Amino acid sequence: MFESLLIANRGEIACRVIRTCRRLGIRTIAVYSEADADAQHVRLADAAYPIGGPRPAESYLRGDAIIEVARRAGAQAIHPGYGFLSENADFADAVEAAGIRFVGPSGPSMRKMGSKAGAKELMSAHGVPVVPGYTGEDQDPALLAREAERIGFPLMIKAAYGGGGKGMRIVRDAATFAENLASCQREAKNAFGRDRVLLERYVERPRHIEFQVFGDTHGTVVHLNERECSAQRRYQKVLEETPSPFVSPELRTRMGEAAVAAARALDYVNAGTVEFIVGQDGGFYFMEINTRLQVEHPVTELVTGLDLVELQLRVAAGEALPAALRDGPVVPNGHAIELRLYAEDPAQGFLPGSGTLERLRLPPPSPHVRIDSGVVEGDTVTIFYDPMIAKLIVWDTDRPGALQRMRDALAEVDIAGPKSNVAFLERLVRHPVVVDGTIDTGYLDRHLDAFVDVDPATDAPALLVAAVATLLEEEQQAVARGAEGTDPHSPWSRADGWRLGHPGKRIVALLRDGHRHELVAHGAGGRYRIEAAGAVVEVAGARLADGLLSARYDGVMRRHRVLSAGRRLAVHDGERRVHFDHAPAFAYAASAAAVTDRVLAPMPGRIVGVRASVGTKVEEGDELLVMEAMKMELTLRAPRAGTISAVQAAAGDFVEADAVLVRFE
Repeated sequence: MFESLLIANRGEIACRVIRTCRRLGIRTIAVYSEADADAQHVRLADAAYPIGGPRPAESYLRGDAIIEVARRAGAQAIHPGYGFLSENADFADAVEAAGIRFVGPSGPSMRKMGSKAGAKELMSAHGVPVVPGYTGEDQDPALLAREAERIGFPLMIKAAYGGGGKGMRIVRDAATFAENLASCQREAKNAFGRDRVLLERYVERPRHIEFQVFGDTHGTVVHLNERECSAQRRYQKVLEETPSPFVSPELRTRMGEAAVAAARALDYVNAGTVEFIVGQDGGFYFMEINTRLQVEHPVTELVTGLDLVELQLRVAAGEALPAALRDGPVVPNGHAIELRLYAEDPAQGFLPGSGTLERLRLPPPSPHVRIDSGVVEGDTVTIFYDPMIAKLIVWDTDRPGALQRMRDALAEVDIAGPKSNVAFLERLVRHPVVVDGTIDTGYLDRHLDAFVDVDPATDAPALLVAAVATLLEEEQQAVARGAEGTDPHSPWSRADGWRLGHPGKRIVALLRDGHRHELVAHGAGGRYRIEAAGAVVEVAGARLADGLLSARYDGVMRRHRVLSAGRRLAVHDGERRVHFDHAPAFAYAASAAAVTDRVLAPMPGRIVGVRASVGTKVEEGDELLVMEAMKMELTLRAPRAGTISAVQAAAGDFVEADAVLVRFE
């Protein structure tokens, strides 16, 4: 085993590797960019070294700088994590040439598998089923267009050196092929440094099922069963689980044998993942091989009891895989599910977010709940990297139990600062297609409204609960302030709306998605008469303690979880959460039409394409600019029909959030 190891990555995977190394007594060295100087992986490691600017190209993609740090720090091995240089064959070769062990497959193996095109050709040659397509090196747009016509529509354009859903487009007709090709190539170039793409027939309503494989230097190759990743949005995995509710024992055997055969043909060493597209009829096709650890590896760990990072390190050190893995198929124990908590706004097209995590409350770890995170409360989600906050992983003896564990765990999550996808995830794990295990990879994109848009009428009970919680909090704060004064019994130290000769009236103002709601309350001490929208509700026995509010509403007792942080308040009824912001009881509210004479940058990012020009007449929805932020392309469109009077950004410009990019006459 190694005495010291450098982690050439950041975020939760770097923290994950560091924790395993600490358990094994291995000294860890971290690297960090300017944006990550205070990051958790930097604080957890035994030593940490700066390697450049905040953008990946200035830091985490600089293999030479990382290897130089490894030399200076005396690292015996480098773990690449996932993303960045983890599937870069040149980096793997350079590490080995420096006399340092690379924790992963060799450069030559990666060259066979790192390219989706090359891997597909290789798999076809070894009898693994592949989807019809084009994988050639000739990237002439005219040739690609002809190949697209030959393959037939719908088809998929995919970055040949990509992963994580970046650089992928579904094209349903020839008319939109050129536009999608250019966009895909740009995104691939920005994310992976290469713009080569491949084309393949798009399988309608497929399942996405992958097999974890492991090989050692003693000739052993095994698989550790499947993970299903069919819940996706724009090719980004949202929910992963094992075992798959779709895979029968017979199908598992056939797919596992195909995965192992593919790895054996390559003399595969270390951890890898063979990914398949699976049709509704059970037919499966090779999709790609990821020559690294996957983001979703914890679900495999929970049902096998294995530490995959430890296995990676032992294999890289020359040890054989354990006999228990060599002697037969691994039998999973129970069921595990993983969700990814992101700083993003589902209501705004899942726009990535950034900013300080003013509040971060996650469920406590237990035998049933695991948290993998690279941030803590007070940390910043930056614009330069993937906006993942944490991975939430649960385990139980069966799938229904695991789903309930996940629902309970999500109910304990509270995030303030950048917006998050937690409410979206709560709807996801209760939706029939997830509960029944029938979701396909395109379902979320086809039915996204069911997971994002909610009838405002359902907010009325939550609004009442939020008002009661606000009243109780105000009274508790007033009592605390009064205790600090000279006369704790003074009526001026009370928050019950006390008036001489008549009951007090208090106005509670709350904002929900920018809409102001006012409620009028009479009473105090947990007993209130609340008027809202013409209705009157009698509240009695209200108590707020440890984030739980219990009260009788017109005689019916109900309990809610209340998550409060500063001006922000969230009410959770056990199934869904509703967010509110406190507002002044008396405030001027301007009424004005939405501003539609300009287009603003929704977040910090870099302009990669400008379609607009001064004097051009456009229609509502026309594409004006394309910006890149957090490794994703965002298309900015015209908010209305009109004539453009000014374009205030050029390709290559880095713009701040809310910067005015285009003006209309």
